[in-house]
Amino acid sequence: QEVVGRILRHHRIAHDTVGSAEEAWTMLQDNNYSAAIIDLHLPGQDGWSLFHQIQADGHTTGLPCIAVTAYHSAETAYKAVEDGFTAYFPKPLETTSFVRELQNVL
Repeated sequence: QEVVGRILRHHRIAHDTVGSAEEAWTMLQDNNYSAAIIDLHLPGQDGWSLFHQIQADGHTTGLPCIAVTAYHSAETAYKAVEDGFTAYFPKPLETTSFVRELQNVL
């Protein structure tokens, strides 16, 4: 959360950060975001569940979602893209490609 926030601030990309899927869901219901960056391994409800909740809700369905994870594997990357994530990034993030993809999405 801190690293992604620093990257976004450095590139002057407006953002909000939260510490859990539950907090993210509340923010998504109360605001209109251009995209969501979701860590797949969040405390409590995981990022996969949050993503499926986003896709199932009429207010947020179709919202571009970018997956990030420290638990990278080829299988996880494939599943994320297959499930409908707009992009997938393993941690540690490669800043240039991460920001470029995010700007393309936005």
